Amino acid sequence: MTAVLSTSLLPDTGRPAATAQNFEIRPFAAPLGAEVIGLDLSVPLGDDDFARIHRAHLDHHVLVFRDQRITPAQQIAFSRRFGPLQIHVLRQFQLPGHPEILRISNILEDGQPIGLGDAGHFWHSDLSYKEKPSLGSMLHAQELPSEGGDTLFANMHTAWDTLPPALKEEVAGLRAEHTYLAKYAELQARSPWRPNLTPEQIAEVKPVVHPVVRTHPETGRKALFVSEHFTSRIVDVPEEKSQALLAQLFAHSVQPEHVYRHQWQPHDMVFWDNRSLMHLAAGTPDHLRRKLYRTTIEGDAVF
Repeated sequence: MTAVLSTSLLPDTGRPAATAQNFEIRPFAAPLGAEVIGLDLSVPLGDDDFARIHRAHLDHHVLVFRDQRITPAQQIAFSRRFGPLQIHVLRQFQLPGHPEILRISNILEDGQPIGLGDAGHFWHSDLSYKEKPSLGSMLHAQELPSEGGDTLFANMHTAWDTLPPALKEEVAGLRAEHTYLAKYAELQARSPWRPNLTPEQIAEVKPVVHPVVRTHPETGRKALFVSEHFTSRIVDVPEEKSQALLAQLFAHSVQPEHVYRHQWQPHDMVFWDNRSLMHLAAGTPDHLRRKLYRTTIEGDAVF
């Protein structure tokens, strides 16, 4: 990494202040996303650099920080600059000593999974099943397979903008139920990654209702806010019509013109906006190891 740093001292302490760094933000030739080149996240960001990253995140929805040789504690510290962190309900997949980090991994040790190996099997927005869904998630590559393992992101702002006018009008004022358990039994039946939930865990993920079309709290842009993983039904609508509407919205949202496919490079850290996007794990061959560390930032109540 070739960041150029300038340092100063905090008044009366003699400790180094946050550093200014020279880095570049390069938008992808895709419907969303940009890569950040030359930034070292192991160094605390000054206010100006942080403001630039924050603005780029709002503009591009996905930022890919290249070549980040950071510790879990440094990932947590950077994530907390954006807000409080959320703890995933599957606590057995926490990184020991760092409950804020969820291990995303297909690795087995002594026959037991060390992380959530089927995370992202269905299109979703992280923690949409909470009263305050996630603002964004950061995923830091620890061990990557030699093939597979891509992550796809769908721009839900452009999905809304390009929705046929009649369908826009039909869904604009509707609300939908989101539940963590919508696909849980199906996932549990096909993999070792989904343990039986305790009554306490089930109580922690009670269904919630959100608008089908949400407004981004920072930019004011509208976005579709339904997903095949967590959205179980549109409320106050007959079941058949509810499922038909959801099928239309799901299919439209993931058309190629809305999607960026991320091919991971060693030490990538990817930061995406769950208020603007859905994402999907493309899958990894079973015999190849994959491990990433995820932090999840709490957002606002949906409106």
